[in-house]
Amino acid sequence: MELRHLRYFIAVAEELSFRRAAERVHIDPTPLSRSIRDLEDRLGVTLFLRMPRKLRLTPAGARLLREANNLLIRMERMRRVVRATDARYRIPLRIGIGDGIAQPRLSSCLSSWQALAPDTPLELSEMTAEEMAAALQREEIDAGISFGLPDDDAIMQVSAWSYPLMAVLPVGHELASLDNVALSDLLAFPLISCRADRQPGLLQQMLAIVQRYNPAPKIAGEAGGLPGFVTRIAAGMGVGLADAGHATTLYRTDVVAIPLREREQIFTCVVHKKRRDVTPDAAQRFISHAKNLS
Repeated sequence: MELRHLRYFIAVAEELSFRRAAERVHIDPTPLSRSIRDLEDRLGVTLFLRMPRKLRLTPAGARLLREANNLLIRMERMRRVVRATDARYRIPLRIGIGDGIAQPRLSSCLSSWQALAPDTPLELSEMTAEEMAAALQREEIDAGISFGLPDDDAIMQVSAWSYPLMAVLPVGHELASLDNVALSDLLAFPLISCRADRQPGLLQQMLAIVQRYNPAPKIAGEAGGLPGFVTRIAAGMGVGLADAGHATTLYRTDVVAIPLREREQIFTCVVHKKRRDVTPDAAQRFISHAKNLS
């Protein structure tokens, strides 16, 4: 028995007409009728009652119709699973993650993408801004999530989402008991900043905000990542600014994150290379998905 026998049988059983079934499966009625006879001979049963100008399913035919439909559904599922498994090994979606980004919306973006495209494997690489720009240029990654890369005509940078800016203070600080902090008051104290070679986009955004409230802030130190940033603040070396997404990850008793009175935002971008050829479909869909989260 071959699958075509079952497909032919389903067509005849549903149409109850050899002529209509033959049109449906694109063969002539005579070979179709011969295939059904062959199927009956192989099974040793009668599937149809052939009456003048009318066909009826026998009980055996009705049972075979249910079983055949279930079998073809399982076959289609098997085909999809096998193709999806093959795709996982061949075509991953390669996403660069900016050094130090650990926002809940990033996790949400990636988990919701996997729900939308479960058959597309996701390959993540953490990298500095410089590494990400180079990887995009060489097409070693399909897209990236970053606070911003150095200006480059070959790279597109579009805001994906934003978080409010918050003050980060050591627990014993004189501003730590307030419900909210004015930026001008916060910037009266030495500030812990981030390094230009590690987070140039974040530094650029932070400085643009800070200098509107204090043109010449005192920088007490530069941190290469979130652990060093929090450690310096907890040690009393200065105060800091962080987006609310990262502030939620500070499960510590020696620092506090307090809302600012001003409504300043830090933006996270989805970045990708402007390609002369067509951007791969999965990459296009991921870029649109990330941009629509805001």
